[in-house]
Amino acid sequence: MGWILTSKKKIKPAQIIQWYRLAYTTRQVDDQAGRYIRRGMGWSYHARCGGHEGIQIALGSCFRPNKDFLFPYYRDTATVLAAGMTPYELMLNGLSKADDPASGGRHMSNHFAKPAIGIQNVSSCTGNHTLHAVGVARAIKYYGSDGIAYSSQGDSSVSEGYCYEAINGASREKLPVVFVIQNNGYGISVPTSEQTANLCVADNFIGIKHLHIVRVDGTDFLASFQAMNEAVDYVNSGKGPAMVHAQCIRMGAHSNSDAQELYREKEEIIKAQEVDPVLRLRDYILANNILKEAQLISLQNEVDAELQEAGQKAEAAAIPSAQSVTQFAEATRYEPVLGLEPENFTEEEKTEKLREAINRTLKEEFEKNPDTFLWGQDVASKEKGGVFNLTKGMLSQFGNKRVFNAPIAEDFIVGTANGMCRFDKKIHVVIEAAQFADYVWPAMEQIVEMSHDYWRSFGQFSPNVVFRLASGGYIQGGIYHSQNVEAIMSHLPGVRVVYPAFADDAAGLLRTAIRSQGMTFFLEPKYLYNRTEAKAPNLGNEHAVPFGKGRVRHSGTDLSIITYGNTVFMALQVAKKLNEEGHSIEVFDLRSIKPLDEEGICQTVRRTGKVLVVHEDHRFNGIGSEVSSIIMEHCFMDLDAPVMRVAALDIPVGFAKVLENAILPQVSTIENAVKELLAF
Repeated sequence: MGWILTSKKKIKPAQIIQWYRLAYTTRQVDDQAGRYIRRGMGWSYHARCGGHEGIQIALGSCFRPNKDFLFPYYRDTATVLAAGMTPYELMLNGLSKADDPASGGRHMSNHFAKPAIGIQNVSSCTGNHTLHAVGVARAIKYYGSDGIAYSSQGDSSVSEGYCYEAINGASREKLPVVFVIQNNGYGISVPTSEQTANLCVADNFIGIKHLHIVRVDGTDFLASFQAMNEAVDYVNSGKGPAMVHAQCIRMGAHSNSDAQELYREKEEIIKAQEVDPVLRLRDYILANNILKEAQLISLQNEVDAELQEAGQKAEAAAIPSAQSVTQFAEATRYEPVLGLEPENFTEEEKTEKLREAINRTLKEEFEKNPDTFLWGQDVASKEKGGVFNLTKGMLSQFGNKRVFNAPIAEDFIVGTANGMCRFDKKIHVVIEAAQFADYVWPAMEQIVEMSHDYWRSFGQFSPNVVFRLASGGYIQGGIYHSQNVEAIMSHLPGVRVVYPAFADDAAGLLRTAIRSQGMTFFLEPKYLYNRTEAKAPNLGNEHAVPFGKGRVRHSGTDLSIITYGNTVFMALQVAKKLNEEGHSIEVFDLRSIKPLDEEGICQTVRRTGKVLVVHEDHRFNGIGSEVSSIIMEHCFMDLDAPVMRVAALDIPVGFAKVLENAILPQVSTIENAVKELLAF
């Protein structure tokens, strides 16, 4: 470790005094947090920043409120203080008060944020905000701002694959991002040597083009300022992103729940205390007559008094009300007025395939809103337009800055969409989150993260993202090309899931999704992209279908088939066949999986008294279970028979056609179930 202020560069005494004020304040806030823990008042999670103050104060001082975007991590107490947060605001967070500027008490303590000035609310999934920083930097560059995205994290988080994706992507696009790695030698109890071969973890990224790496002693205040200024200058040059690797010390345990004595030698812990950067800065101030001892004591007394006042005020502040939990559970939907939906089109009127309807609607909405963007794998490769040609013509019409390819890195695709939306609320992003829905699983980390952004930030940030995913089977695609994801995605709070079967519904639901705030999964039955039976009229560039509204596709009085997606057409075949045999079968197309049309479900049940729920996703924990539960809760007395289900077997979809047919619902299996239920 180098001594404090190793550089010969001159700096004003007032700046050094400000460093000490921030460093002393940080240390006292950490001590106060410990006292609150012992009193059982709050801060149930607390990670001290002792040993990191040099780099953190340098980082926070570079941040410009309402211009830059700062993504701190849970140890960044000094960073956010230097960036503009007050001790009172930190205490509101630590005590989980209603006025906590980060989340209104919804997020963990020590997860400091102030979105109102650009200090972002980040999750506990360490390092995943690197992707958000890259996304917002993409918007900074596109809109010509001179802002910078700062991503701060510990050394062990860089072992996560999504951090590599973020750094690689930022370098390829030459984005204005500064990645700050605070290396204190440990990931909780795991030493750096067991995380990576390079003890300076920045060396893992040496080969990445356009990335400028600065290595610095993070306990040295002036060296840290010089390192941050060097990084900022490089980013401002437009040459690409920068990485600052700050070697720090961890003076205490990882957190209040960590027993460091179980894995650190006593001598090591003592040595860490001996090189305390705050005390070294204090000694430097006295040795160089920047302040006298009495003046330093007076400064410390001022800070102590401020913190005492802030603590008393925070303790007296209101706690969140239990009734507030439902606030910001779902971002605001676009609410179209659903008029009379045309039925019984002539074949001549059915001018548009499902694939064509999606392509047209994308173009119409991109024309309407210039702050709409599209990216994914293969979506902007000259005239290809995606694996299924659904984005054909988008590149030539809207240009490569709004429509562009992404690497084969699903987490990167989703995470940068989250980040780009942070630049301005008017931004909406459509992503092909994966080439096939089955390939979306690497992005689940970011999908889960995004699902609670709106609620976790107390409505301060809504990721306006539409996930387009080619879903379902019947194409002999086998594993990774034939699965469904609606049940898993629907389980996440805060998301919406729609699954159209007809071209007009595809256009209407996609338009509603793009115009809505928040995240929507737009699942496309790829088997139906070019099928004649899914064709419908073009109902115009304002046609929109509200979320949570199903549609009767075939009226009946004897039995209801409730379904969606590919199996809608199988249900219609069965209904028409049995109609010729004297049975009246109603087919109700859900269209919207989450939210479900509970009123529409109950109405069809009350008309017929018998219900078969059909879907091609797996039976166990499928959407059919949720529909059945709604019926049992609200329509039990209207039933003339038990609710039955037809779904895919609870095994993966096989490749051979005979296996696929045996696994997925077929017209024959639906017909047999209907006849069994009619006979009850």
